[in-house]
Amino acid sequence: MASAFRRKVAAAQRLHFLTGMKIVLTILSILIGTAGLAQTPAGRSGAARAVPKGTAGASLSDTMAIQVMLDRAGFSPGEIDGRPGSNFTSAVTAFQRAMGLAESGQVDPQTEQRLADATANQPALVEYDVREADVAGPFTPTIPADLVQQSKLKYLGYQNAREAIAERFHASPQLLKRLNSAATFSRAGERIQVPNVEPFEPPQPVAAPAQPGRGGASRGESRGAAAPPAFTIAVTKSTSALTVEDASGRVVFHAPVTTGSEHDPLPIGTWKVTTVQVMPKFHYNPDLFWDANPTHSKATIPPGPNNPVGVAWIDLSKEHYGIHGAPEPSRIGHVQSHGCVRLTNWDARRVLMWAQPGTPVLFRE
Repeated sequence: MASAFRRKVAAAQRLHFLTGMKIVLTILSILIGTAGLAQTPAGRSGAARAVPKGTAGASLSDTMAIQVMLDRAGFSPGEIDGRPGSNFTSAVTAFQRAMGLAESGQVDPQTEQRLADATANQPALVEYDVREADVAGPFTPTIPADLVQQSKLKYLGYQNAREAIAERFHASPQLLKRLNSAATFSRAGERIQVPNVEPFEPPQPVAAPAQPGRGGASRGESRGAAAPPAFTIAVTKSTSALTVEDASGRVVFHAPVTTGSEHDPLPIGTWKVTTVQVMPKFHYNPDLFWDANPTHSKATIPPGPNNPVGVAWIDLSKEHYGIHGAPEPSRIGHVQSHGCVRLTNWDARRVLMWAQPGTPVLFRE
């Protein structure tokens, strides 16, 4: 009897021990799982959210992540603002066409995967410490809409540091504020979150002789003798897009543009780059503008990123026409121009990689 009693006690002790171990393991599992959740990308400062599987009804972060990926892949959506729109759809479609995918304009799983592959699965946001140069200016807080009044200014710089930082990271100032609601954007060393794109630096001005252009820029910074063209810059009116294409027709860069109007239509045809200038002055000639103020006279507007032609002017063999930057990136692809082709400043800077005297420029329907 005593032996049987001892066996029952031992069995009860083993059962109690195993039950206790199960409880301990369960608690450990819960704790480990909770710690793991705290380390997911959404919980780390500066990390990106997962790429969405579609664009309809996408959140700010979902759409922004796709915009960043497109920009990094060389298919610019224009200003990164976290909102789907025509420039966004055009960039997605152009990427799909270049990759041989179905051209839906929607970010389906295949497109998502190809974008991820093309951008090495980098996060959409990164942390950035505001530099002294970002807040030092010079800034131009008030810029009149009147072009003659603009000519009286010394420089057409950014209006404030937030605008400068936003353009540096291809973003709208409003998006930057939404991402960093507590930031002042006025203090060097302040840490903020920004889109993970190649930072844009306004180019340094190059001295050039002032010559009359279209309400356009001085002809300057010729890049030497023309080399045999390896690329063609094409502007398509129907899609409001500029593409850079190699000799086989492969698209190596895409960006939204503003192209002409009913009064100043895009001059369809094949032209060539003649000269290139960075940080140009703008030579305003009211005789060439159908909507000019009749009291206006010719004026020279100083350079700067908020100059009417932005940070770059690519002069063409078609008189009075060029490809150039713009002071309001949010309007690219959504408004009309006076005949020339406008891009965001950062996209205009990128086009300079292929623009040289002799480069073919195709304007097509």
